[in-house]
Amino acid sequence: MEAIRALMVAKRSAAGERTRTINQARALLLTGPDDLRARFANHAPAALVTGIAALRPRPGVAAGYATRIALRELGRRAVFLDGQLERLDELIVPLVTARAPGLLAVYGVGPNTAALLLIAAGDHPGRLRSEAAWAHLCAAAPIPASSGKVTRHRLNPGGDRQANHALWRIVFTRMGSDPATRAYVERRTKEGKSKAEIIRCLKRYVARQVYPHLRPAGD
Repeated sequence: MEAIRALMVAKRSAAGERTRTINQARALLLTGPDDLRARFANHAPAALVTGIAALRPRPGVAAGYATRIALRELGRRAVFLDGQLERLDELIVPLVTARAPGLLAVYGVGPNTAALLLIAAGDHPGRLRSEAAWAHLCAAAPIPASSGKVTRHRLNPGGDRQANHALWRIVFTRMGSDPATRAYVERRTKEGKSKAEIIRCLKRYVARQVYPHLRPAGD
């Protein structure tokens, strides 16, 4: 578990730096030469990185030349960070697979999400004594929030924030691409459930689904 934790520290740092780098590039484009702004205006992050990293600035107007140099260097920095993230994933995936072989097979669970769940489970081994305790750890256990004649529940705000975020990522992925989840959302929406309530239910379901994959072998 410590190996996964260490690699995830590096990955979070690289991912955060990549996001900052791309944001800095977009900010430069907003105030940069008109031709550059028009050229990269609608580029997705990956295309933007590829494009600005390939710039070949030619001396000319000082401000425009400097902006192109800066954009190229930011692009190259993002390319380097992309490579770093890929190398880290190559190390993380085998560790996650060895620790919890079935976890990556769960729909919507990628290496980063699986690692977050495993770290949360490893940090709180006593909270894995039951599926309900695990749900509480993930802040995915409903607590009453009724008012008057309306009976409602909300998620427990306590628990491990990273584990809760991992569940949210799984739910978000499923809501976008899993036919069964999309059908569930549509049905519950017609029943009058809010989006927040639907996500709460889905988080609870996902917590139940991943729980068996997080328990130590033999338990």
